[in-house]
Amino acid sequence: MALRTAGSVLVVFLWSVAVVLGQDGWSVTYTKNRICVLKGSSVELSCSYTYPSGHTVTTAFWFTELGTGVEPDSLGQDPEYSGRLEYHGDKNGQRLKITDLGESDSAEYKFRFMTNQEGGKYMGSPGVTLSVTGLQVKVTGGHQDKTLTCSTTCTLTDNPTYIWYKNGQKVKEDTSSLYPDSFSDADSYSCAVKGHEDLHSLAVCKNCWIVTYTHQSICALKGSTVDISCSYTYPIDHEIKTTFWFTKWESDMDPEDLSSVPGYEGHMEYLGDKKSEGTLRITDLRLSDSAGYRFRLITSGEKFAGSPVSLTVTDVVLEMVPTSVSESESVTLTCRTKCTLDPIAAFIWYKNGQPIPNSNTYSLVYSLFSVSSEDRGRYSCAVEGHEDLPSAEETLTVRYGPWNTSVSVSPSGEIVEGSSVTLTCSSDANPPVDKYTWYKKNIASPKASGQSYSITDIISEDRGEYYCEARNIKGTETSIPVHINVMSVFPWVPVMGVGAVLTAGALLLTIYCTLKRRSTGGSDATTDTQSVHHDPNSDTYTGLNVKTSSTDYDTLASVHPDPNSNMCTSLKKNTRSPE
Repeated sequence: MALRTAGSVLVVFLWSVAVVLGQDGWSVTYTKNRICVLKGSSVELSCSYTYPSGHTVTTAFWFTELGTGVEPDSLGQDPEYSGRLEYHGDKNGQRLKITDLGESDSAEYKFRFMTNQEGGKYMGSPGVTLSVTGLQVKVTGGHQDKTLTCSTTCTLTDNPTYIWYKNGQKVKEDTSSLYPDSFSDADSYSCAVKGHEDLHSLAVCKNCWIVTYTHQSICALKGSTVDISCSYTYPIDHEIKTTFWFTKWESDMDPEDLSSVPGYEGHMEYLGDKKSEGTLRITDLRLSDSAGYRFRLITSGEKFAGSPVSLTVTDVVLEMVPTSVSESESVTLTCRTKCTLDPIAAFIWYKNGQPIPNSNTYSLVYSLFSVSSEDRGRYSCAVEGHEDLPSAEETLTVRYGPWNTSVSVSPSGEIVEGSSVTLTCSSDANPPVDKYTWYKKNIASPKASGQSYSITDIISEDRGEYYCEARNIKGTETSIPVHINVMSVFPWVPVMGVGAVLTAGALLLTIYCTLKRRSTGGSDATTDTQSVHHDPNSDTYTGLNVKTSSTDYDTLASVHPDPNSNMCTSLKKNTRSPE
């Protein structure tokens, strides 16, 4: 066991093993199954745990009671633990630190965790039994052989060293809990454990001066109100003249009543019955109000002052560990103060200046499990009731691969042959994308690299679907393809081309028919003229008179065009010359 002292904080690390074995790879191993610590100190409960491969822990917490629900409530949801819990751990172990322990914290503490798989949950039972004890000076024996004992309700670990005080002054130090010397009824006696002298017991005496404070040390938030209270006794034959509080006392003069000190007017008041109880109330606390406050009483016979009560005024500081993570890692946010706040308060968590839904908790730790890119941003915290005094913001940076990758086209709309077009790839990534690659669909080799891809003097062969690939050290992502359609400069040219082909074909056919007719023609003719009549609605033709030119055409007959057609009828010989 190792004992670490930090002010009034007692942290106990107990390394003996208490294993809760499960089945199929599930287990919880506690470092100790029984712990006894001092009231007002701190304790750390720790465990390690295992679970089957393929599972990822999503939730982990400590609890004391199963309650009536399906799942037990985390200690962080219990107002009795507000501001007194700190969680630390990773995927294989957890530590729970509880500060400012009270006797009501005595309980059996169990650890529970859940994973991302169906039915993935496990509880370590039995848990760790925590006993919290105060110190008490007990007087035993007869009139002549009285004994003083520094008593506890459970056995403190690691054989502590006891310190004895007489009339408020340290007089003895011993490993035994018994006071080693004789004592007088006129003196007061109290005890403490070495390293935690501020957690000493109440003093016992028969006829003496005693001032007992409700708290030896107090932590309060800047801007809030605090009460510093005490009870006091004095010789029974004395009468109280006056009581007051002070912070400074020069050795050669009486201390100054706090109510007359500049800066405290309208800022403090005295409460109490002026018989056995006194309270100092300070409102709208400032950081400069941190000091040691002492109670002073003056009786008809003497004067007495109690030892100082330490008041620490703190603001709120957010601690983020770590501040930069990759996706699926975890982050712990701790709303820290210079001291443990009193009374109990809940914490409110903010992201980018807005309260995080369902984040109010009595734990000063807020954990982000399996972080995603959506968790990046500015975080802060505040104490409930003092939302106007939030902590300074801390920025969480999340490293993640490209996502939401897309392509934009400029100019948009129709793209004409001979013009230029620019494709731009956009992607969200951290660290930023370090390589962009361009592809044309159905073509394996890349077309270009760089965030932008320009095609100049574009032609019809460039039409098709294009997409980009974004890459950084965390991964890659491909965009949805965009279609590039290339239009001809004169869209009616193809139509004209088809018309020209048809016209040329008709002309060639006509020439062919004419040549063939001539090559098969004869000299015999029965008619000397060819009369061509036309329908008024048809084309006009000129009659051919060849009789005067040659006797070969004497056999030609008159041919009339079809009145329902615009087509020309070829000449026809009635008879063929024997030649």
